Amino acid sequence: MSLLLSLIALLISLLLFAARRSHGYWQRRGIPHDVPHPLFGNMKNWQKKKTIAQIFRDYYIKHKDSDYPFAGFYFFFQRNAVITDLDLVKRVLIKDFNHFENRGVFYNEIDDPLTGNLFSIEGQKWRHLRHKLTPTFTSGKMKHMFPIVVKVGEEMEKIFSDKTTLGQGQVLEIVDIVARYTADVIGNCAFGLNCNSLQDPKAEFVTIGKRAVNERRFGGLLDFLFFGFPILSRRLRLKINVQEVEDFYSRIVRETIDYRLKTKERRNDFMDSLIDMYQKEQGGNAEDGLSFNEVLAQAFIFFLAGFETSSTTMGFALYELAGNQDVQDKVRKEINNVIEKHNNEITYEGIKEMKYLEQVVMETLRKYPVLAHLTRMTESDFSPEDPKYFIAKGTMVVIPSLGIHYDPEIYPEPEKFKPERFTDEAIAARPACTWLPFGEGPRNCIGLRFGLMQTCVGLAYLIRGYTFSFAPETEEHIHFILSSVLLSAKNGIHLKVEKILK
Repeated sequence: MSLLLSLIALLISLLLFAARRSHGYWQRRGIPHDVPHPLFGNMKNWQKKKTIAQIFRDYYIKHKDSDYPFAGFYFFFQRNAVITDLDLVKRVLIKDFNHFENRGVFYNEIDDPLTGNLFSIEGQKWRHLRHKLTPTFTSGKMKHMFPIVVKVGEEMEKIFSDKTTLGQGQVLEIVDIVARYTADVIGNCAFGLNCNSLQDPKAEFVTIGKRAVNERRFGGLLDFLFFGFPILSRRLRLKINVQEVEDFYSRIVRETIDYRLKTKERRNDFMDSLIDMYQKEQGGNAEDGLSFNEVLAQAFIFFLAGFETSSTTMGFALYELAGNQDVQDKVRKEINNVIEKHNNEITYEGIKEMKYLEQVVMETLRKYPVLAHLTRMTESDFSPEDPKYFIAKGTMVVIPSLGIHYDPEIYPEPEKFKPERFTDEAIAARPACTWLPFGEGPRNCIGLRFGLMQTCVGLAYLIRGYTFSFAPETEEHIHFILSSVLLSAKNGIHLKVEKILK
């Protein structure tokens, strides 16, 4: 017994020694940083008091006026550099991208095939995959998918119509309805399925989609491993996705591929592009083709990104419009004028003309960037001319998007909702890399244009036909889900909705 206790004491002593050694890195270099907790580093408040994005935001605000272009940070035992200098942000994302190509996030394409997607994979595999998928998101492809988005938008408008009466306001939870809209859009474009999510709130596509976003294996108990030690997690052959989620997407992707190849049906959507590459791989052209697991992973991330980010953005936009009636009236007037100009129809060209609506969406994404911090792993020593900028190989670089978006020196009165911040003139007057909801540079979000398109179409249908205002159930300040990596409203968004007499 005494021997066992001695071994345990020795193990604890070694762990504490390793922690002290690891947590002394920034002090030894003389880099500004907060004193870390022995176990949690600078993440003690994560999932208890703050989201991870809020932690990095506050760190940015605290250290941005120091003499150094970044502040030291400890994600448990992993050393991070939180960038506080906009020139260095630009170098990391664009100018010196070769040093910071990978995100440094967990993926395990062998044991957890859904993670082998464009967002997560690294190196040459990422470069090849990005090259293969880029043609999928051209303007021509967007136009082909636009009618699908419009059809689902019309269905969503009918749902709102059924739930409201002329002259009588109805309090609705907005996020749930718009999430069913984005689920049906992505289900159609990525999987060719009529998911019926708008008609059935408990449709499998929506329930599994929510599980894909919110659930992780082991109930989140191993998050510190997945997020803090992704390479170790991969070597341990860990899986982050719930098995039921993997089984569901594997089944529907297999069924979709088999059906389209058998019937030779083409829909000019995202899945058509993936199937074309799948056929190349099956024909022996691995250089230009995709395996089944690669098709599965890309379809999954396309759904996950389009489902969660667009619905969350739509919910936050309507929340802000409800609190800023003058902005709501102005954007409604623009929508009506453009639709009238296009024969009372929502068209691809018409959506492009709705400049103020686009500014509303951009300002929403400034205040609520769904992925509110960016990560890059330093692949080789970054040694520019100024030694203050030195970042050693193996250091995780964090760009605190939320902090930059709320910096009053960049965006005066950052708490206020001002779409005019995103006129062409205002954008040109700001430094580069100060609006980062989709990232920037070679590794920005490949689906940026599609996400903006489905968001603007959905909002155009709703703002044209309904007024939104605060209700007694509306939270004065939105509370976020602390355990989520993405910014999302903990209690949903409840608004008073009134049908407009046409």
